[in-house]
Amino acid sequence: MKGEPQDRALEFSAALWAMEFENVFNPYRHVCEIHDDEASPGVRLHNLEIYFAEAFRAMPRTAWIGRDLGYRGGRRTGLPLTDEAHLPSFCVAFNVDGARKATTTQTVAERTAAEIWRVIQAIEEPPFLWNAFPFHPHEADAPLNNRCHTRREFAACEDLLAAMMEAFDFERIFVLGNDAGRALERLGLPHTYVRHPSYGGQTEFRRQMAEAYDLRLEPRQPELAM
Repeated sequence: MKGEPQDRALEFSAALWAMEFENVFNPYRHVCEIHDDEASPGVRLHNLEIYFAEAFRAMPRTAWIGRDLGYRGGRRTGLPLTDEAHLPSFCVAFNVDGARKATTTQTVAERTAAEIWRVIQAIEEPPFLWNAFPFHPHEADAPLNNRCHTRREFAACEDLLAAMMEAFDFERIFVLGNDAGRALERLGLPHTYVRHPSYGGQTEFRRQMAEAYDLRLEPRQPELAM
């Protein structure tokens, strides 16, 4: 995909908007019956488009790739590895103006996003954030839980992920956890594994990122709920 940053951003966001899967919430076109109103998908799509446009302008050198969107994070914001509590931090780090809260209920924080943003705020150049499967997969009849995407679901998005990685041509890619690592392996892309910062992985994630970026991170604060 070539062209101006805004045009490239719209190409990727349109491709994501069009995708549909069973038991998968597409935050750019679906409405959550509990937390959204009719305008919510449009807000999340706008958040994504301005993020892509700035990324294509700045062309970050590194990427952090997670597994899927979480129900307390990207499902609500439309942004990878970012919850509502960190939307202001997101706007500052990525130099975007206008990323907004899309839900109509109380702001929700996510433990994974808190750990991610704790490190991002300590480094000079923010990485590009993405997920191997860029939607929120959930169990049938349980929309507000997290499950891992299936091989079939990943295969449907594989070409888009490959095109994105090619478009940015990152110097270094960090994968957060084994599932994200397997996705990059299927694409044959070199990457550096780090522990996912949930389910007891916070300390190791923090240590690995501090080593990779030569950081001195302060002791972690009390953990938030997932």
